[in-house]
Amino acid sequence: MHRTLARFRTLFVLLGLALAFSTPLHGRSALSMAGTVLIVGGLLLFFVPGAAPGREPVVVRSPVRGRWVPVNSPADKVPSHGTHELGQTYAIDLVHVPEGTAEWQPLRKGPLASRPESFPSFGQEITAPADGVVVQASGWQRDHWSRNSWPAFLYLVVEGVLFRALLSYFTLSAGRFVAGNSVVLDLGDGVYAFLAHMRRGSVRVRKGDRVRAGDVLGEVGNSGNSSEPHLHFHLMDRRRPVAAAGLPFAFRYESGGEVRTGVPGGRRPFVPVTEEKVGGDQAA
Repeated sequence: MHRTLARFRTLFVLLGLALAFSTPLHGRSALSMAGTVLIVGGLLLFFVPGAAPGREPVVVRSPVRGRWVPVNSPADKVPSHGTHELGQTYAIDLVHVPEGTAEWQPLRKGPLASRPESFPSFGQEITAPADGVVVQASGWQRDHWSRNSWPAFLYLVVEGVLFRALLSYFTLSAGRFVAGNSVVLDLGDGVYAFLAHMRRGSVRVRKGDRVRAGDVLGEVGNSGNSSEPHLHFHLMDRRRPVAAAGLPFAFRYESGGEVRTGVPGGRRPFVPVTEEKVGGDQAA
């Protein structure tokens, strides 16, 4: 029962906001109180998964090429981003860190902010993780400067929660202003891939397009609620994130000299493996 209710968490919050902030119109304190209860209940449901546990991971192809660092990985904790909202229970953030560059750090002492073009991830190609059909694609939101210094990160939290999240709620856009430019693919069998924070103007597909695994969908950007250019990726069981539950996934990658099928974690650099046959797989 609670898992079913969790799928309607956003609806509860929206209805609660409507009731709580329309007191001058209806003039009934009971309705305002009911609105407050709906808001609180809806927010609590953000921490309740919408799908039953125990499902086997869906094996896909890595949506990136080259050397990357996994951040907020489901290999480290679930829910990986601290919430089940928008179907991101098993979401992962991927940051491009080429060989020979400095170790990636989540926050820097300075500068306060940097242009997105100054980050290695910016402009990296994003590829389809499997054959599928495009069910949503958008690419008009701007790429903002980084927010990976302490002052800028605090601004990110305020802007993301108080502006982008509320704007997404009030426009019924299923988190569009949080995700930024994004693509959703229908992979079949009730599995949908969600790829977010893409570069403005880089999305190469449109709704209804059929893609093959490895086809380029667009480029990594810094749109939406993002501290620096990176790819946010997850699988879900419905096409609209607002009512979706997250699904576990796995792909082949090399890390520490071993080829594994699973999800990279621990902020350990990895390189995706896309060849058809590679020996010596290890369980992740």
